[in-house]
Amino acid sequence: MDMEATKIVLDEQDMPRQWYNIQADLPTPIPPPLGSDGKPISPDDLASVFPMNIIEQEVSTERWITIPEPVREMLTLWRPSPLYRAKRLEAALGTPAKIYYKNEGVSPAGSHKPNTAIAQAYYNKEFGIRYLTTETGAGQWGSALAMSCKLVGIECKVFMVRISFDQKPFRKIMMKTWGAECIASPSPLTAVGRKILAEQPDTPGSLGIAISEAIEQAVEREDTRYALGSVLNHVMLHQTIIGLEAKKQFEKISRSPDIVIGCAGGGSNFAGISFPFIYDKIHGRDMRIIATEPEACPTLTRGPYIYDAGDVAKKTPLLAMHSLGHGFIPPAIHAGGLRYHGMAPLVSHVLKHNLIEATALPQTECYEAALLFAHTEGFIPAPETSHAIAQTIREAKQAREEGKEKVILMNWSGHGLMDLQGYDAFMSGRLEDYPLPDELLQQSLAAVRDHPKI
Repeated sequence: MDMEATKIVLDEQDMPRQWYNIQADLPTPIPPPLGSDGKPISPDDLASVFPMNIIEQEVSTERWITIPEPVREMLTLWRPSPLYRAKRLEAALGTPAKIYYKNEGVSPAGSHKPNTAIAQAYYNKEFGIRYLTTETGAGQWGSALAMSCKLVGIECKVFMVRISFDQKPFRKIMMKTWGAECIASPSPLTAVGRKILAEQPDTPGSLGIAISEAIEQAVEREDTRYALGSVLNHVMLHQTIIGLEAKKQFEKISRSPDIVIGCAGGGSNFAGISFPFIYDKIHGRDMRIIATEPEACPTLTRGPYIYDAGDVAKKTPLLAMHSLGHGFIPPAIHAGGLRYHGMAPLVSHVLKHNLIEATALPQTECYEAALLFAHTEGFIPAPETSHAIAQTIREAKQAREEGKEKVILMNWSGHGLMDLQGYDAFMSGRLEDYPLPDELLQQSLAAVRDHPKI
């Protein structure tokens, strides 16, 4: 077996001191968010939802934004995260490719989500906010924000998509352990929740519904704001610490990736690993960067690039993004964190400019890939992460067919220790693939045909 180190690690003092803002280097600016009147919104229009210090990051075009020292200090609880060489997976595949994965599962919450949760909790506390509301799908984001709010000293309420609320009971307990209130969405606590429950009492829920509920409660109080775990520009910004660390780690071994892969739901972990490398691609480096998503929720691969709301009740501004329609209710696949109708405007924009590729994979292939990873590398991946693993395996097999020694970097975005019911369902033969029927997609998109065009 190759004698190269299995783990490439950085010292704490080598952790990045700035986040990378890709908006400084885009070939064209992203289209602006629009209000209900179809006109671009101003920062003040977001002030009831987000604190102004976060809004300033949302609209910034500065290339480098300094990470506050208190945020860096909290991040050192687990950062810098290790970069692993997947030697045993390579051997099992018989590939000449060298496979590396950035292990974001080492955070206290078990995923990449605390990278932005800590930053958002900190900025809200600095602004004088006492309560944060949010939504969560699989529970990774809700857990991360619950932990982060407790660390900085503010309160947290989480609306959790009902299907995940039922499928992933330990995520609820994690949130409660960190002092947060966790509520199944749709809920009777909000006007939008009551309306949806009246119309669809058995609905599995969706991130779009949970976002509507969280925003509705956030705007009711002056001391409360809303936090989002993906999609928005400032979230992508905070996550770039992943790719920035990875670049330093590759420098230590005098290598650089030919292919960068991340799963994509709302876009945050994918942006985190890929945006620092897209900077290199914009400036002439030849590499492939691949976002991979579920075929049951194929936002990038089948959703049009349109203006759409980020939530069911259209409480958010209209964002320019790939979308399946804000009313889309995804099927109850086990990768709950990838069940979102839209995609981050920045991720959508770099796809438009052909700086990245996108693929959609069936969940049984992803679980097969996750099992092979667990059998060879030991770690049990989150169902979301399994999509990146499956795409990595496809690329490694292609390298074998071509006889090329490619360097592949994957973001291992979180562990699956709270997702074992999904593994049990797969190993028991109870999981099936679900390619999204075109008639359902067209039905969902009908509601956005009157939205402004990009």
